[in-house]
Order: sequence, then C-alpha cells, then structure tokens
Amino acid sequence: MEILNFLFEGFAIALTPFNIAMALAGCFIGTAVGMLPGIGPVNGIVVLIPLTFALGLPPESSIIMFAGIYYGSQYGNSISAILLNVPGTSAAVMTAMEGNAMTKKGRAGPALAMSAIASFFGGTVSIVALMLFAPALSKWAIRFGPAEYFALMVFAFSTLSSLSGKNLIKGLLATMMGLMLATVGLDPVSAVDRYTFGQLKLLDGLDFVVVVIGFFAINEILRYAENIHDQEVFTKLGRVMITAKEFAMSFWTMVRGAAIGFFVGVLPGAGGTIASFVAWTTEQRLVDRQGTFGTGDIRGVAAPEAANNASANGAMIPLLTLGVPGSETTAVMLGALLGMNITPGPLFIANNPTVFWGLIASMYVGNVLLLILNLPLVGIFVRILKVPGWFLMPAVVAVSFVAVYSVNNSPFDILLMAAFGIMGYLLYKTEFPLASVILGLVLGPLMENNLRRAMSLSDGDWTYLFSSPIAIGLWIAAIASLFLPLIIKRFGAASEISKEEVN
Repeated sequence: MEILNFLFEGFAIALTPFNIAMALAGCFIGTAVGMLPGIGPVNGIVVLIPLTFALGLPPESSIIMFAGIYYGSQYGNSISAILLNVPGTSAAVMTAMEGNAMTKKGRAGPALAMSAIASFFGGTVSIVALMLFAPALSKWAIRFGPAEYFALMVFAFSTLSSLSGKNLIKGLLATMMGLMLATVGLDPVSAVDRYTFGQLKLLDGLDFVVVVIGFFAINEILRYAENIHDQEVFTKLGRVMITAKEFAMSFWTMVRGAAIGFFVGVLPGAGGTIASFVAWTTEQRLVDRQGTFGTGDIRGVAAPEAANNASANGAMIPLLTLGVPGSETTAVMLGALLGMNITPGPLFIANNPTVFWGLIASMYVGNVLLLILNLPLVGIFVRILKVPGWFLMPAVVAVSFVAVYSVNNSPFDILLMAAFGIMGYLLYKTEFPLASVILGLVLGPLMENNLRRAMSLSDGDWTYLFSSPIAIGLWIAAIASLFLPLIIKRFGAASEISKEEVN
C-alpha cells in the first residue's frame, strides 16, 4: 500500500499540465532525434540542459523531459532502421535486420506498428519492475565485477552463433572480425597505438556511427545498385497495422524481450545493445521453427524493440540508486542531476521522493504519449517508400554522408564509411553475419577492459574469471548456447535417419 500511495503522489506530479507538456516534448524530440542516424539522445539532452537551467525548470520537470528523450529515441531510431536499413545506434541493428526484411516484403507498416507497440509494452513492463524492485536490483547489479562482466560478454557473443544460420564457423569468424576492429586505436592501459597505420584519425578508434552506416546504409545502396531494375520494394506498401493474430503470436515474445531488456539494462555499461541481441537470439531459438527469423518475421522486430525500451528504463536503477551511469545518455543525465543539487545514490529515493515517484509516474504517461504520438504516424512514415528509388537512394547517401561528417567533422570518416560499405557488401555476398561483426566492435572495448581489470585484480590468475556463482552460471550458459543447438540438430538428424530405416 505504501508503494501505491507514493505512486499516486507521483501521478499528482506527472499529470500536471506543465509536466505532461514536458513529457510530450521529450517524446517528440526523442523520436525526431532517434530518426536521424548518428545523433542519438545524448546530443538532444546535452543541447537542452543549458535551456533547463536558463528557464529555471524544477528538477522533476527536467528529468521527466530527459527521460522522454531517452526512451523516445529508442523508438525513433527504429524508423530509419526499418525503412532504410540505417540503424543509428548499435541497439537498433537487430531491428534493422528483421524490420528492413519486412519492408522489402511490403510489410513496412506492420513492422513500424509492432515497433511502437513492443516499445510501449517493454517500457510499461520495465516501469512496473523499476517501481517494485529498484532497491533490490541495485544491490544485485553492484555484485557484477570484471569477471562477471567478461563472462557476460562471452555469453552475448555465443548467443549470436545462430545468426550465421547453418555455418557456425562464419558466425565465430565474424565475431572475431568485430573484436579485431575494436582493437584499433590507443591501448587503454599503455596508450600505445595499435593498428592505426600511422593515421592520427584512428588514434581514438573506429567510430561506431562510421562503421554501422557503412555496413548497413552504403551496403544497402550497393545492393540496390546491383538490382537497380527491381523497383517493387519502394512501391509495394501493403497494410499499415498489425493483425490480432500477429499481436497474439508476438505477445510472449514481447514479455521475454522486456524481461531480458530490463535485467540487462540494470547492469551498468551493458545497455540496449546486449539486450536487443540476446532478446533476438533467444526468440530465434525458442520459436523459430520454420527458419523465418532474419527474413522478415514480425517477432524478430518485437523482441529487440521491447528489450530496447525496457533496458532504457532498467538503466535508471543504477543511475538513481547507485549514482552509476550505465551509458553515455545516463552519464549526461547524472551530470544534469548533480547540477540541480540532486545526488543519486542509496538515499536518493528517501531524500528526493517527489523526483523519483514523479519520474516513475511520468514514464507511464510518457509511454502512453509515445504510443499515441507515433502509432497514427505509421502510415505517414511508410509513405517514404513511395519516393522513387532513383531519388530515395541518393537521399540516403546524402543523409549518411552528413551524419558521418557531423560526428568528427572529418572527411577521413567519409572515406572510412565508404570502405566499410564495400566491406559490408562483400561480407553480405559471402554470407557472413554483419550483426556479429557489429556486436564484436561495440562490446570489444568493454570486454578487453574487464579482462585486464580481472587479471590485474588476480595478479594474472585466470581462475579468477570463474570465481563467483554468477560468472560460473554465465560461462555455463555461454557454452550451452554455443553447442546445444548443434547437439540437438545432430540428434534430430539421427532420429530422422532411424525413422527412415524403420520405414
């Protein structure tokens, strides 16, 4: 009952006209920012922080708007990913892979509608969990040390073996390729440059936006040029909304995606990338009986989108209860809170109940506003595909160039993007999974840092990586996810042969 009383007080704060306007503004800005590849919610929040101070907004109103930008951008990024195969963040890679395949089948409307519904579902489930379990989960998250994080990274990579279809070797090689790309730049310990070939521009490593736009957007353009006479993909729109059957089929997928996203989001530094990849691969192994994942299965959109939004809300737990930001966006939000003389930590909820419960209630309101705002616009978004290919593809090239150049104002990044576009095209033609390369690139630095921290803490003792029940459990899960499908497939083939012999 005490939680309900606090929640009602939070709704009294969140449902004031001004705070509703702040939540609506945050959702709208987040969606718009998310649609633009390479910008992301960080830039939207950074730009607005000085404005909130200048206007003297109350802390609860400011954090309500920032949270709206944060989870609004999770949906906004899916629009360009689904329609144009241009994921602006690593968390949208799986949505791009599945959603763009649906677009090419004339099902862009259902893909966007499912994205909006799954985002709402994942956000709502995670808000309830945030309200009920925030203090307990913060204590659980703090138990993750370098050994546990390294095991978590290995588990994330092993689950992606299924992305290679029947060829496990190609999946593992693609992951290794991503890890190799992650080593480009300065060594995090000794500051010695690695694999830069004398290029000063590479000292900071490979920028994710440059690589992902090259791998997906430029690769898509090259594939379009290869089949330039096939215009059907840009004119066949089909229906806009999902059916009741599709919703029922995807319901438990959204439940599992929301649960995975929330618990992964609670871990500082894990975020939506691991959540979306693990959610997609989990669903593929549980429900993909006909091998339709990766070719335009609507459940393949529901899983990562539910996980994305759930992880965004889950990331609020370490931010608010431990003062530990789990991503660049939450780090910016932490700075904004400190600037308002609010210190997140174990006493945050007790000392700032109006801010915490106002935020919780505003997340309910914001998720509803996000659904109301974006679901009716699906038909308008889909109309982008009515633009002739001869105009749309150069426009995608122009947007890609602007997005990449705006990151560092560097012409070198444009050349690098083109090179990765050709590389992505060759990998696609040779059937290497691009998603595995991207995950290796994104998680490589985190994996390396935690491995070196673990070795430093243990004086080089490798058994430290298996020193806790959490780490052991993750190692077992990683091994199982890698080899169980092969064992099941082998026994399945053997049983089929025995049945034929009996017959």
